[in-house]
Amino acid sequence: MLSGRWKTALFITGLALAVACSPKTRYPDALKAGWNGEDVCECIEDTEVVRVLQCTFPPGVGHKRHYHAPHTGYTLAGSTFRITDPTGVREVEVFSGSSFESDSIEWHEVLNIGDSTAVFYIIEWKEGKN
Repeated sequence: MLSGRWKTALFITGLALAVACSPKTRYPDALKAGWNGEDVCECIEDTEVVRVLQCTFPPGVGHKRHYHAPHTGYTLAGSTFRITDPTGVREVEVFSGSSFESDSIEWHEVLNIGDSTAVFYIIEWKEGKN
C-alpha cells in the first residue's frame, strides 16, 4: 500500500508525462480559446463524427493561441487577419466564400486587423472518424 506522499508523487508524475506527451494539451482547442476573456466560437453541432463551430471576429478581435484537430473551414464573411504560428507572423486577406482544410494545427493565434466582421464555420473531425 502506498502512502499519501507516494500517491501524490505518482499522480503528479503521470500528469506531467501526459502533458509532455500530448502537444494538444499545451494550448486550448478552438472552442475554449477566446479573446480577452470572451468567447469567439460557439458549438452549433456536436455528433459522434464532427463538431461544428461558428467563430465570429469583429475588427480588433482575435483568437488567443490555440490548436486545431483535423478540420475543414468555410468563410461566411471575410476580413484581413494577422496570423502568428510556428512559421512566423503574416497578414492574410480571407475572402467570403473561401474554404480551407488542415490535418491539424499545432498552434496559432489570429487577430482581425480588417474593418469588417469575419465569420467562419469550422468542422472538426472526431478522432478516427475522418
